[in-house]
Amino acid sequence: MSVQNPLRLLDLAGMSLLRDEASTITALKDLPTELFPPVFMEAFYGRCSETLKAMVQAWPFVRLPLGGLMKMPHLGTLQAVLDGLDVLLAQKDHPRRCKLRVLDLRNTSQDFWRMWSGYRVHGCSSSLMAQVAEDRSRAEQPRAPLEVFIELHLKERTVDGFLTYLIRWVEQRKPSIHLCCKKLRILSFPMENIMKVLSMVQLDCIQEVQVNCTWHLSTLAVFAPLLGQMNKVQRLLLSNIHMSALGGQEQQHFVQITSQFLRLHHLRDLHLESHSFLEGCLDQMLRCLTNPLDNLAITHCLLSDSDLSHLSQCPNISQLKGLDLSGITLTYSSPELLPVLLEKVAATLQELYLEQCGIMDSHLETILPPLSRCSQLMFFSLRGNLISMAIMEKLLRHTSGLPSLSQELYPVPQESYSSQRILQPGRLAQCRAELFEILRVLGRPRIIWISSSPCLHCGDNTFSHPQPIVYR
Repeated sequence: MSVQNPLRLLDLAGMSLLRDEASTITALKDLPTELFPPVFMEAFYGRCSETLKAMVQAWPFVRLPLGGLMKMPHLGTLQAVLDGLDVLLAQKDHPRRCKLRVLDLRNTSQDFWRMWSGYRVHGCSSSLMAQVAEDRSRAEQPRAPLEVFIELHLKERTVDGFLTYLIRWVEQRKPSIHLCCKKLRILSFPMENIMKVLSMVQLDCIQEVQVNCTWHLSTLAVFAPLLGQMNKVQRLLLSNIHMSALGGQEQQHFVQITSQFLRLHHLRDLHLESHSFLEGCLDQMLRCLTNPLDNLAITHCLLSDSDLSHLSQCPNISQLKGLDLSGITLTYSSPELLPVLLEKVAATLQELYLEQCGIMDSHLETILPPLSRCSQLMFFSLRGNLISMAIMEKLLRHTSGLPSLSQELYPVPQESYSSQRILQPGRLAQCRAELFEILRVLGRPRIIWISSSPCLHCGDNTFSHPQPIVYR
């Protein structure tokens, strides 16, 4: 026989109040602060629009994290809350009890609702503590515009009803409302709609930008001035930007784009993926970086020897913690370029990805000395390359002295394949036994992961499930 947990007094009080919306609204002026969140939750899930509207006008906290309650955007709830804000905005003096300065529509802040609804929260998350400190500073600026935080994932051909309603509401109430967004993601969206949506957003609030669209360079050049206004951006990802041969017009577009990097004084993480326009031009972009980067990813791009040379000479990569050059074909590069680059970042590098770079024994051997000096390295992936057991043994010996290295992903040694590049289970088992013996001789507890994959030129970029080799 199962025994259900009894309802807490707070739950019972909330349910009792909401049996009569008119009585609930009248009781708000005397409602204890600790009852506001659970009663609001009951009103939210019960779709009690008038109660929600009234509670917004008396909300005793700086922030109302509405998005933490919405698994999916709900237009009716948004309308009720915005109606309550309209009443507040129309008042010359806010009600003494109401402290509301931020409406947060992002899918975050679940800790707030758990804490007030009685769920056990083990300590305060760092994000919650930072948010509390941020809200205290807002409370000291009662005349500041009310801020509405949203997540912008622009991925449809048209703007959805929820965002359309919100954008129109903000547009009609400027400058009393600041629409803020910390993370902007554009997957597939007409540029006209992008411009319209972003014209309503405080661009200097944005901290992360992801553009993963099949854009031509000219389209990115149109977007670039908006990017330049996002001067608080810390992380930028640009993917699938294409161009024709680099003529005068394309060169002008490239300058328009890279010049905006001069305004990104907080940029720390830069990810460039599948760009045909970088070949021979990387130095122009690197010269426009104004601060040292923490993480740099240039993946599945065409780079020339001069690009790699400029990369290794760039002063703003000397403090890199993460470097990802996956999909950059290094087979035809001058053999000294990659070692010089690794030497440049050896003191700080923590993560290194060299997946599907066409690396063979001769290339890997040249990077072993600088690799062994990457004393902070924690993660290293070399999957998708073709290397032998002999060079694998040298690799394991050179990296055995790295104190922080805990995650290592390597390709199946080439001896495991037939001459037709078909994986042979028997040969693989023998290679795994030999690798285990190497780890045993080295004497350091270690786990390495081995995964088979087609070579770079086979047209399939998928990896099989990696299998660990464990020595303890």
